[in-house]
Amino acid sequence: MTAALACLVAAVTVTGCSDDGAAETSSAGQLLDDANATMRALTSVTVDTVTAAAKGGEESGHLTTDLDSRCAFTSSHSSGARLEQIRVDGTDFVRPNRAYLEASGRQMSTAGEQERWIKVPASESVPGDGLAQCTYEFTSFGEVDEKGERTEVDGTPATPLKVADGEKGSFTFYIAAEGKPYILEVVYKDGERVTTTSFSAFDEPLDVRPPDQAKVLDMTGID
Repeated sequence: MTAALACLVAAVTVTGCSDDGAAETSSAGQLLDDANATMRALTSVTVDTVTAAAKGGEESGHLTTDLDSRCAFTSSHSSGARLEQIRVDGTDFVRPNRAYLEASGRQMSTAGEQERWIKVPASESVPGDGLAQCTYEFTSFGEVDEKGERTEVDGTPATPLKVADGEKGSFTFYIAAEGKPYILEVVYKDGERVTTTSFSAFDEPLDVRPPDQAKVLDMTGID
C-alpha cells in the first residue's frame, strides 16, 4: 500500500499524512467528508441519475425522498420502458408501463397502456427488482486524486474533486463552493458507462402521497 492510500479512511477523510501534497489532499478529503455529512443531515432531496452505456442506450432515474420512509421514484429507459414507485412508510405502490412489462417477459392480454398501481409491502423489495430505497448512503470510498479549479453546476459555483474507485473507474464530485457544502453532482466514468447523478431541492417541502385508490390493485398477502 502506498503512503497516501494507507492514510485514507472511510469517506475519504485524510489525517496524519506527511508526504508531498498532503495539505492539498487533506483539504480535498475533508471537503468531501463535510459534504457527505451535510447531505446526510438533509430532511429531503431530489436525486436525478442518467446512465449512458458505451454500447448504446440510456437509463434515467428521478427520486424525491425524505431520506427515511417516504419517497417517489421513476425510472425510464430509452427503449420506452418506465417504472413508477411511491413508497409511504412500509408500503410500495408500483406502476410499470406496458413496455416495461413486455421487456420483463410478461405479455399483456389487453390492449392499451397499463395504468394500474400495484400495492405491496416495502419489505418485499429486494436488490435488482428496480425499486428504490428512500434512504441514500452519502459515503465516498477511494483515493482523492486532485482538487480542481472552481467551476459551475447549473449556474452554482462548485469545486470539483476527483476520486479513483480503485478499479477501472473514477468519480468527480462537484461540491457547492458557497454556502453549505452540498453535493451538487457526481459523475462516474469507466470503460462501459458514464453515470451523472445530480442533487437538488435541498430540504424543500416533500409532497409524497399514495395514488388514487381506484387505480390500486392490492397484492398484499398474495404469493
